[in-house]
Amino acid sequence: MDKKKVAVPLVCHGHSRPVVDLFYSPVTPDGFFLISASKDSSPMLRNGETGDWVGTFEGHKGAVWSCCLDTTALRAASGSADFSAKLWDALTGDELHSFEHKHIVRACTFSEDTHLLLTGGVEKILRIFDLNRPDAPPREVDNSPGSIRTVAWLHSDQTILSSCTEIGGVRLWDVRSGKIVQTLETNSPVTSAEVSRDGRYITTADGSTVKFWDANHFGLVKSYDMPCDVESASLEPKFGNKFVAGGEDMWIRVFDFHTGEQTGCNKGHHGPVHCLRFSPEGESYASGSEDGTIRIWQMGPASHDENDSVPGNGTTGKVKVSADDIARKIEGFSYYRRRGNY
Repeated sequence: MDKKKVAVPLVCHGHSRPVVDLFYSPVTPDGFFLISASKDSSPMLRNGETGDWVGTFEGHKGAVWSCCLDTTALRAASGSADFSAKLWDALTGDELHSFEHKHIVRACTFSEDTHLLLTGGVEKILRIFDLNRPDAPPREVDNSPGSIRTVAWLHSDQTILSSCTEIGGVRLWDVRSGKIVQTLETNSPVTSAEVSRDGRYITTADGSTVKFWDANHFGLVKSYDMPCDVESASLEPKFGNKFVAGGEDMWIRVFDFHTGEQTGCNKGHHGPVHCLRFSPEGESYASGSEDGTIRIWQMGPASHDENDSVPGNGTTGKVKVSADDIARKIEGFSYYRRRGNY
């Protein structure tokens, strides 16, 4: 009997607790990069194509709920249960600044022009920090109806998107006035919100539903019921013809964007899937799970025998390294990311 053929991901170990957020950089002259947030308090940076570990950002004292890279992949940011958001040098791993909050920071993201950092969390306040003046007080928008779960920028940084932990809906804020200009209604709290690369769609996951919204006119374009409660969904960025969703049943499903037909189901995680994101060109996507691993799945036709495993190079084991090891990693980092100024 023929063995069942299944997709085999690159498995990236290193985190000791659940992986709760993933973010891909755009393609840079040195490739593209993947940053992960985990309850182990140490965000990690990886080569986005191979999954190879590049470095660990050390300094948070609590679970890290959110992470992101700027458009050049030269800086990273993270939001944590230690009541802070931190700005990092993504080349060296050095902490550049710590933005103190009064409660848990659940979400953070760079503006498109990379000059601003937006944060949100349990305080129900959206804060906009000017990275050119990091010591200056942030601008605050403080009338969110609930604890903030997700944030994003739209419309060339003129609009902010946010969702709440306890209540449904996505709120769209005008940056200049600080007022809500539109609410996208959902039955359940939105656990994932993603703006498509071309700016056309907002992809949301709420309960057992994945929805696609017109990012300019805010109408509901498509809504698909999922086989289980899903925590995250991501739209393929290059052609926009596929999307992936994952959640409590530990499986990652691939769907046709136009019809909602399920075209694939990938199994491998040993705990609920908390986050999913497509790579910038759509040739692969990454998943993060309660099991503490990141898995990078190829969208191509390659398949292997069931139970095969393909570990990401240099990613096995918990990453705790000495100063000499860090120095060697930074030297290796320069191989991946040569810059004339470094």
